[in-house]
Amino acid sequence: MSTNDTTRNDDLLEIEQLLAKYAVTMTKGDTDGVVSVFTADGTYSAFGEVYSLDDFPRLVAAAPKGLFLTGTALIDLDGDDRNAATGTQPLCFIDHTQQDMRIGYYNDTYLRTEAGWRLRTRAMTFIRRNGEHNSGRPHAISFSGE
Repeated sequence: MSTNDTTRNDDLLEIEQLLAKYAVTMTKGDTDGVVSVFTADGTYSAFGEVYSLDDFPRLVAAAPKGLFLTGTALIDLDGDDRNAATGTQPLCFIDHTQQDMRIGYYNDTYLRTEAGWRLRTRAMTFIRRNGEHNSGRPHAISFSGE
């Protein structure tokens, strides 16, 4: 195995662990843990909106509670920039109250930082019962007081 292969495998493993931390901390409702997997300028997109890290405490609080079950991400490290990557990760969220499911996938960008790999952007695409793939209804999440 060459040094480049070792570095590539190390990068893939680190990103996979980062994504596992996202799923576990979302499942546990650990806002600080969720925020820690993003770059300082990181964003999350869904429901026709782009949310900054400042919005995460309210987003996590407003999100339904349950199991964030994610699959292995398809990660592309083959770009010219060795400090950036892209990926897609499947998701099945199961609400704990009724066991209702939401399925879809995240489209991600990753950035290597001094602290290691982090999510820079995460955009949710839902797969609807009719087979349509979309980002959700605009303003599906409202924050009290707005």
